[in-house]
Amino acid sequence: MFSILVDVTLCTGCEQCAAACVEANNLDPVAAEIDRSSTKDGLTGNRLSTVLKVGEKSFAKKACMHCVEPSCVAACLCGGITKTPEGPVIYDPDKCIGCRYCMLACPFHIPRYEWDDLTPHIKKCDFCFERLQNGQIPACVEQCPTGALTFGERNALLHEAHQRIKNKPNLYINRVFGEEEYGGTSVIYISDVDLCELGFPERDTAPITDITEPLIHKTPLIGMTAMGSMLGLNWIIKRRMEQSGNNENEDISVGDKNMGGKK
Repeated sequence: MFSILVDVTLCTGCEQCAAACVEANNLDPVAAEIDRSSTKDGLTGNRLSTVLKVGEKSFAKKACMHCVEPSCVAACLCGGITKTPEGPVIYDPDKCIGCRYCMLACPFHIPRYEWDDLTPHIKKCDFCFERLQNGQIPACVEQCPTGALTFGERNALLHEAHQRIKNKPNLYINRVFGEEEYGGTSVIYISDVDLCELGFPERDTAPITDITEPLIHKTPLIGMTAMGSMLGLNWIIKRRMEQSGNNENEDISVGDKNMGGKK
């Protein structure tokens, strides 16, 4: 499984990774720059990767984490989002029904919806999946000028991350962010500052799929129950309206007879 190691201590905040992402995905660079200020983290449908300031002087790249056990995949009702054997979590717009469950399920709040588009889709980083299939590395890693991003096999990068921490214990926090959190991610971090601003919890957290999968499996039953309840309520209301109409007709009929008697 492929992964990206982000070394926050080497990031200068130049945002060349974000620019490379825009180019690789054929996005509008002007719109991406305009949209940058429209959300708290800078991620939009035109900007799938961003760089955030964390702490007083550190910077960190933020994009889809490509979780090992993705909650977005578990939450998707139609197979529109899948986890590939290579590691990337990819989106198929042809299968998407627009329910946006993936947005609600993601613990890192990554997927974005094209609210202003007439044919809206979910947008997020796909780990440059097409580039991987052509033997290339992700565009963000290729363009990083400082070596803050490293691409490779996940287990090897986890070993590298722990080795860097061991070699410089006074520089790094003794934690590989993304190793275990929410079941682990394919984008992992080592840092000299806490990364809670990127959505990481204070400590290891169980996979979100432990919560979402049982709910998703029950969704058809919940939907049918709700539909049955609505149909039952509709029948009751309709029946009461019919009875009310009959009673009114009876009252009118009785009134006519009484008037006829007086004549």
